[in-house]
Amino acid sequence: MSAEEPSTISQVAEAAEEFVDKMTGVEAEEAEEEGEGSNKPDGKLTMEERKAKMDELRKRMRTSAQANRASVIEETTKAKVSARETARLERHRKLAEVLRQKADAEERGEDVERAKNWEYTIEENDEWEKKLARKARRADFEFHDDAHAARRRYKKDLDHIKPDLHAYNKQKEIALGLTPGALSKAGSSSDITSFNPNGPSSSQLVPTSQQQQLAAESLYRDANTLLYADSKPTEDAIDKVVAKMNKDIDKKSKFSRKRHNEDEGDITYINERNRVFNKKIARYYDKYTAEIRASFERGTAL
Repeated sequence: MSAEEPSTISQVAEAAEEFVDKMTGVEAEEAEEEGEGSNKPDGKLTMEERKAKMDELRKRMRTSAQANRASVIEETTKAKVSARETARLERHRKLAEVLRQKADAEERGEDVERAKNWEYTIEENDEWEKKLARKARRADFEFHDDAHAARRRYKKDLDHIKPDLHAYNKQKEIALGLTPGALSKAGSSSDITSFNPNGPSSSQLVPTSQQQQLAAESLYRDANTLLYADSKPTEDAIDKVVAKMNKDIDKKSKFSRKRHNEDEGDITYINERNRVFNKKIARYYDKYTAEIRASFERGTAL
């Protein structure tokens, strides 16, 4: 081995040490730069810092959602309580008003009901009497025959029919040759309540145009008219009929004639109270009377 080889090896070793020291210094500087950058507002965050920030945001979202839900529940409760309290105060106010009127009438020596009835008009009184009479007629829930049941159903369905007075007045204006809106502007019920189903005479209604004549014939029909099957219902009327049919179908599907306690056997009671009493008695004495009852039913009793 020559003398130059040891010097070459030493030079290579020194160069390698310098390279290692240089690389170590570069890594330290990069680490310091990353640490300084994480403290800056515009620097990149580490994974741990991002995770901590995400956990903090989620915690704030949960807290906010819980607070909002609590506020909604509180407002709903306040609204319910306020509505209930308002209704209660209104009932108390009406009761206090009635008691005050009764006390004032007793001080004056008057009849309370008589003084109260003075506030109603003759039309309101007649309407109230008709309502009471109709209620009394409908209080008969017994089944008489199919015709009676069909009539009751028909009368009950009539209560849900609301006549279209606007369309009727419009057709009547055309039939009488009046200006559009004349009956509506008048606001008088005499034009509506004085409707003659037999129609006016020829001297009362003199059509001046073909449209007026057709409207008059359509409005005032009698047994001699040739008009038929010319009614075109509106979409609202069709929707009402469909809704009524669906309601009847749903009501019929829910109706059942099955009586309670049908699976218990023979009916030995006349009402619910008697059924409970018989059941209580049977629980204590059936073990003594079962054989006697069976003998009576077989006809073998002595």
